[in-house]
Amino acid sequence: MKAFEDYNEKDWHKVTAEGKYILFFYADWCPDCKFIEPKLPELEKEYSDFDWIGFNRDNNMEIAQELGIMGIPSFVVIENGKEIGRLVNKDRKTKEEVETFINSVINK
Repeated sequence: MKAFEDYNEKDWHKVTAEGKYILFFYADWCPDCKFIEPKLPELEKEYSDFDWIGFNRDNNMEIAQELGIMGIPSFVVIENGKEIGRLVNKDRKTKEEVETFINSVINK
């Protein structure tokens, strides 16, 4: 997963303007983020038609506020610059819950 900072672009809208993305919001101090972290490579492989971007919420607070990310870990699905789904809350998430969420978004 690329970190948002890897794009050398401050505007996330430009980065996600074309294509399919899953934005993952986390913080280094967040135990629930650490819980899902080991499963992220499996999820990225399973949903490889999406580019995954990690946003450290503490380093990207303005973006988190713009998107209404109040709890972490959280996932936002973007297609061609438009949000098509979100799993945003402060609850711990299992791999299965994230899969169910992504499947519900892409199978609409």
